[in-house]
Amino acid sequence: MIDTDMNSDRKRGTNLAKLVGSNQTAPFPDEVLEPVLTFVTSRKDRSSVSLVCKVWYNAERWSRRKVFIGNCYSVSPEILVRRFPNMRSVTLKGKPRFSDFNLVPQNWGADIHSWLVVFAEFYPFLEELRLKRMVVRDESLEFIAKSFLGFKALSLLSCDGFSTDGLKAIATHCKNLTELDIQENGIDDFGGGWLSCFPETFVSLEVLNFACLNSDVTFDALERLVDRCKALRVLKVNKNISLEQLQKLLLKAPQLVELGTGSFQQQLVPRQFAELETIFSRCKNLQTLSGLREVSSVYLPALYLVCVNLRFLNLSCATLQSDELAELLSKCSNLRRLWVLDTVEDKGLEAVGSRCPLLEELRVFPADPFNQVMFQGVTESGFVAVSKGCPKLHYVLYFCRQMTNAAVATIVKNCPDITHFRLCIMNPYQPDSMTYEPMDEAFGAVVKTCKNLQRLAVSGLLTDRCFDYIGEYAKNLETLSVAFAGQSDLGMEPLMEGCRKLRKLEIRDCPFGNAALLYNLKKYESMRCLWMSACNVTMNGCRILAKFMPRLNVEVMKDEGSVHDAADKLYVYRSVAGPRRDAPPFVLTL
Repeated sequence: MIDTDMNSDRKRGTNLAKLVGSNQTAPFPDEVLEPVLTFVTSRKDRSSVSLVCKVWYNAERWSRRKVFIGNCYSVSPEILVRRFPNMRSVTLKGKPRFSDFNLVPQNWGADIHSWLVVFAEFYPFLEELRLKRMVVRDESLEFIAKSFLGFKALSLLSCDGFSTDGLKAIATHCKNLTELDIQENGIDDFGGGWLSCFPETFVSLEVLNFACLNSDVTFDALERLVDRCKALRVLKVNKNISLEQLQKLLLKAPQLVELGTGSFQQQLVPRQFAELETIFSRCKNLQTLSGLREVSSVYLPALYLVCVNLRFLNLSCATLQSDELAELLSKCSNLRRLWVLDTVEDKGLEAVGSRCPLLEELRVFPADPFNQVMFQGVTESGFVAVSKGCPKLHYVLYFCRQMTNAAVATIVKNCPDITHFRLCIMNPYQPDSMTYEPMDEAFGAVVKTCKNLQRLAVSGLLTDRCFDYIGEYAKNLETLSVAFAGQSDLGMEPLMEGCRKLRKLEIRDCPFGNAALLYNLKKYESMRCLWMSACNVTMNGCRILAKFMPRLNVEVMKDEGSVHDAADKLYVYRSVAGPRRDAPPFVLTL
């Protein structure tokens, strides 16, 4: 449903009602209240406002311009347009998050087109669409381009179903477009000719990201487009843009705030390298740098002059070694966010700890997740080094092949303000690498120390004790991901009892069964969704859940050749729209 935490919203609404002296009347006339509410931008705060009284509800309803829907099947487009008649911006998520790991079957659903048909009738003034894990076909993109005359922003993240032909329609017809952000999508790339479809009079673009495309683009068209759009602040190109071409683009757009580069492998003579350094030095506003692929250490010095202003450095495509990273980070004293591959090893992370004191977010990805190339990667040592030097760290995603309980306890002691802790030990059921004990105490330390923890991903060898800790101490936890962990059904009980703010629970390859699923059924009323796959849940258990909780959508996906009564994949979510009408045959709605 529309994203909201009803319990906390009711508390906020009650407090607001006390401020105005009554929950039945409003102190302001509508023509005053509605403009005031336009300054309330938080989704949760706006939901709270709507609970004060009927007058405030209506004022919030008519003044709302943006909406976030965390599950496209939790509400219907017809319900949305009745609730908010003046929407300008819609953010919509489709498939469950585990679709990123290919756990959701093809043709599962989440097609955007039925929403667009309703929007065209009731929101002809729609300006922004931000879609994640949705199916977006070329005809849908053409429909967007021709139905919403004032359309300004299209963001597609992890979507599929479309091709560059759909982008041609957007470029041709969206005369007021300010943002085109195509990121991590499954797209049929028929070539870069779509960039030529922007009219020569088109000058409004502020954000352009086509980094996920594979083919060569029509560079002349891109260069002219960048030259015309003087307000362009974000440009992320694909890997086929050469260093020479990148220089030409930066000459046209030195005002960029975010840059995603192309290839850094081109051979440059000394004169060309000096020119590249000069051009980068003119980018005084650059705060985000990404897209560096197979970057040669020879060319890293060309970036040094922009590093001092960088807030976000994304090296998740660059196989840098520890000494290369250390030299680069020595210039990045103001860095807040850093993404790297584990090729930097612990020595590289030691450089992070010693040279990035303001760091708030760290993500370390595996360069070789299947361990086909033998190298050390990162361990607990590198993680501890970062925590010692980066006390402001609050978001961590860390892929490694070994970890210890003591190391994690040290990390959270050094960084008690962590709100997102996602530790992915890639070897399933891996114990403490020093003591060979379960990793229970590690995650126990996380939930005991980090009082504002909102998101947690656990891994390694875990027993029910770990989940006892989470249920007892993680009072602000909203999202929990569990993979290859757990001991028995008893592990779920403290979670469902103690995690009062839990909204998303994702479980795969764990021993939890019907008893875990059916414990504390009312908890599902306050959660957004539950995903379980490769667990011990049966069809009978799912039927019992559906029977006693009729307001939930209970969907089961059967794997080919599975045991008759096994519920191979289970997706449970709240919905005010009832069972979805587009479920494919392999999705059984109970």
